[in-house]
Amino acid sequence: MGQDVASKEKGGVFNVTKGMQQEFGPSRVFNAPIAENHIVGTANGFARFRDDVWVVIEAAQFADYLWPAMEQIVDTSHDYYRSNGQFVPNIVARLASGGYINGGLYHSQNLEAVFATLPGLRVVIPAFADDAVGLLRHAMRSRGITFFLEPKYLYNQVFAKAANPGENYEIPFGQARVRREGSDLTIVSYGTTVHWCMRAATQLKDEHDIEAEVIDLRSLVRWTWTPWSSLCGRLPRRSSCTKIRCSAVSEAKLRRQITEKCFDCLDGPVFRVGSEYTPVPFAKVLEKEILPQVEDVVKKALELVRY
Repeated sequence: MGQDVASKEKGGVFNVTKGMQQEFGPSRVFNAPIAENHIVGTANGFARFRDDVWVVIEAAQFADYLWPAMEQIVDTSHDYYRSNGQFVPNIVARLASGGYINGGLYHSQNLEAVFATLPGLRVVIPAFADDAVGLLRHAMRSRGITFFLEPKYLYNQVFAKAANPGENYEIPFGQARVRREGSDLTIVSYGTTVHWCMRAATQLKDEHDIEAEVIDLRSLVRWTWTPWSSLCGRLPRRSSCTKIRCSAVSEAKLRRQITEKCFDCLDGPVFRVGSEYTPVPFAKVLEKEILPQVEDVVKKALELVRY
């Protein structure tokens, strides 16, 4: 359910739900009023009907529109705790998130930093189509509430495409993915900026002979440390805990977990690349200045290597 998810043949403002009502019928795929508070609250009620009910909502056409629903989101995030584990709201909230589309103040913001502070919510941001499939399946097959943030800039980008992974493909939360191997430094990212990091890594190799590893978090909450390559997960394969450099790249804020968990193994500070401290503007030239770009990743990586 959600805003315009079942509007004739369109299937949402980004065509993501195209054909679903025709396949599953109007009793399972239907529109909601343009009232985000109502959508999230009603989903919470649906999820209480039976334990085998999962509700997938397009909570708002754009992530930016979700603020009226924050009271319901906070209440829903607490339900497992305050019911002593007796009630788990099985809700997947899909949100078109992020910038790089010249959408301005109300169509380009990133909300993951807010969601990550609310215990009880899982937060997922895929960078490739196959990951989106696998993570969405897991969200719909596991108990709990998941905010599934879809970088809308990637909807129509050929470099985010992937081969069909099959009907049984599923990715558990908490498993980061190494997108590129490298021994000089590690760049950690998620969502759209994963692609900028991969391009930056290629540039670093071609122009500076620097081998940068790129890790795609995929899940912000929850994730574990064991699959992380150059960080704690693969330290035993190295001769010592030296020469480990890490840079964190995202459109929004990133929690400082790397410094806390791997401080003794770092050979320099964790450099961070993110948006400037200002709303994302409309004008393309201004948006480019505000949001992280490939050259920003390269610049920070060079600073880190030379540290």
